[in-house]
Amino acid sequence: MSTFEITGGRKLKGEITPQGAKNEALQVISAVLLTADEVVIENIPEINDVMNLITLLSNLGVKVKRQVEGVYSFKADHVDIDYLESPGFKEKGAMLRGSVMILGPMLGRFGKGTLPKPGGDKIGRRRLDTHLIGLQKLGAKLHYNKKERFFKMTSRRLRGTYMLLDEASVTGTANIIMASVLAEGQTTIFNAACEPYIQQLCRMLVKMGAFIEGIGSNLLKINGVKALNGCRHRMLPDMIEIGSFIGLAAVTGSELLIKDVCYQELGMIPDVFRRLGVYFELKGDDIYIPSQESYEIESFIDGSIMTISDAPWPGFSPDLLSIALVTAINAKGSVLIHQKMFESRLFFVDKLIEMGAQIILCDPHRATVIGSGHKYPLRGIEMTSPDIRAGVALLIAAMAAEGKSRIHNIEQIDRGYQNIDKRLNSLGASIKRIS
Repeated sequence: MSTFEITGGRKLKGEITPQGAKNEALQVISAVLLTADEVVIENIPEINDVMNLITLLSNLGVKVKRQVEGVYSFKADHVDIDYLESPGFKEKGAMLRGSVMILGPMLGRFGKGTLPKPGGDKIGRRRLDTHLIGLQKLGAKLHYNKKERFFKMTSRRLRGTYMLLDEASVTGTANIIMASVLAEGQTTIFNAACEPYIQQLCRMLVKMGAFIEGIGSNLLKINGVKALNGCRHRMLPDMIEIGSFIGLAAVTGSELLIKDVCYQELGMIPDVFRRLGVYFELKGDDIYIPSQESYEIESFIDGSIMTISDAPWPGFSPDLLSIALVTAINAKGSVLIHQKMFESRLFFVDKLIEMGAQIILCDPHRATVIGSGHKYPLRGIEMTSPDIRAGVALLIAAMAAEGKSRIHNIEQIDRGYQNIDKRLNSLGASIKRIS
């Protein structure tokens, strides 16, 4: 287990370019299983979760070549289907949340998919019902080994159908889309997730020869085809990393230029940080954040306390609520942070309270932050990263705190942020990695 040692209180200055989108990567990389032709994907973030998925595909028999940093080619012309029931797959798949994304494409192309109960962040229940029920509606049969916690799905031929998803699950929608593009007939998916990641997956599949209507909406119509071709696809920048950098600049009073953000794909993210008082300018496709000595949280028009909550796209991403919460600590004013989706995601605030933040944890889903406006500086402490997003939120707090902090279990941060210590140190941070 590795540790970050952070010396806080430093202002950063300079340019930073966001990595490719982690959540998109897990989907589009899995989609290469749908064709025997070569697929080239650009702007892949070389982070632990993504590289583990690429290794998993390689073990399945997919030919993988790293052309240059962030650009990989994939050719799934000889897939070892038997590997899906091997002890190696059961072990590796259980360690990687992204392993769930290969279920749909394997079932669609080969009529068989398996899945060990996947791991990932410890942020509360993350059920798989939307994935499994959607695939069952396409005609797949589900077998579950309770003792081994191992799912197996089979189908001679998937058939298109109408389905109303019980939740707008991003990964569930992606899995069903990937299975549907090779199913017989038309599939209609209502209450589909419509995040930019889903739109990107659909655009990539269309390049490969799929027929998909309604891209960008919550109603998708997919006409199945017999086979897909190869393509070249470039991934979006990571909106969660962009939001993290906006929050970091505000909390530390830093001057940052975030490059090439694909602003039109950020949804509510800019507006939410504006509500928290953060000022920034759009320069071309870059976000410029000047150094701000103070910033003030807005209230609602009737004067009531601001509430920031997560919602399905185009609502605010749940992955950024931890960052919004930390951003509010050094603001003037108060805000209620409402995490609706996961019941364990706010439990990291005890470390922020220990650092001196004024936060009331109302219940597992809500926390009220009373911003100090820098009146009560945070102090460095020793802590452990519980998950990717909370880990980065704690890192931001440590960079704003007086003195030194230590964050253990930074492997969680590395799962989602590529070389974050080196990139921030180049801007003036003081982050030391201790193995």
